[in-house]
Amino acid sequence: MYYRIRLKGKSNVLDIYTVAFFGHRYITENIEERLRYTIIEQIKFNGVDTFYVGTHGEFDRIVRKILKDIAADYTHIKYYVVLSAVPTRGIEYKNSIVPDGIENVPPRAGIVYRNEWMIKKSDFIITYINRTAASEAARFAELAKKLNKTVVSIV
Repeated sequence: MYYRIRLKGKSNVLDIYTVAFFGHRYITENIEERLRYTIIEQIKFNGVDTFYVGTHGEFDRIVRKILKDIAADYTHIKYYVVLSAVPTRGIEYKNSIVPDGIENVPPRAGIVYRNEWMIKKSDFIITYINRTAASEAARFAELAKKLNKTVVSIV
C-alpha cells in the first residue's frame, strides 16, 4: 500500500512508501550495522519515508535506536512507535501511535492486532528471523508475504 499525495500548487505526484519491522525478542548477534544499512537502502532506493516499529523485545529496541539516529541525517523521514494497547499512564515513547480499533481488542490480542495493522499499512517489511519454530516474527513475515508485501530479511 502506498499513499499518493498531490503537492499543493504542483502537478507532480509524490509516492510515499512505508516499512514495518518484525524480529525476535532476543538477539544473540550484532545486527545493528546490517539493519542500519538496510533501512538506509530503503530510504535511498525505494523512496521509503515512513516507518512503523513495535515495543516488545530487543529487535524493536535496536530499530528504534537506529531510526532515531538516522532521522538526523534524513530529516524527511518519519517513524512511529506503534503501541499494542491504549496507554493508561503517559506515553512511554516519542512518536507513539495506537492503531485504530485497538481499544476494542482484548489485552492478550493487542500485539497480534498491532502487528497485523502494521503489515496492512506497510509496503515493505524488514525482518530479523534466524529461527522459524514457534516464532511469532516468522508467522507475521509469512502473513506479509501472503498479502504481497515485499519482505527483506537481514539474516
